[in-house]
Parts: sequence; structure tokens; C-alpha cells
Amino acid sequence: MATYAKVRRMRLREGLSTSEIARRTSLSRNTIKAWLRESTRRELSYRREAGSKKLDDHREWLRQALEID
Repeated sequence: MATYAKVRRMRLREGLSTSEIARRTSLSRNTIKAWLRESTRRELSYRREAGSKKLDDHREWLRQALEID
């Protein structure tokens, strides 16, 4: 979200070109153009689903070991 705000600030406040913003941020010009076309962005749309953890298979054993200790 910080990079998105930085790109919009460079364009709207500082008046930099898309190419100059791409050079300074190492982002694609197409990404910058897409971000500038949007009116505003509230939050990122991608959310990763919570997956299983490596210790889930051993959770019960660990709980018992901690209770004994």
C-alpha cells in the first residue's frame, strides 16, 4: 500500500512522468499506468487463505507434553 501511495504522490504532487516513476521505483510502466487510472484504492484485494501449519499434526502431543512439564 505504501508503494501505491508513493507512486500517486510522485505523479500528482511532483508531476513526474510515468517513465521517471518507473525508474525510481523499479516498477513496470504498465503497473504505474494502471495504478494512476484508478480513482482511489482502499486496501489490497488479495488475501491469502490461512493454511495448515507444520506442527498441526503434533499439536495434541505437544499440548500433553507441556501439561506434564
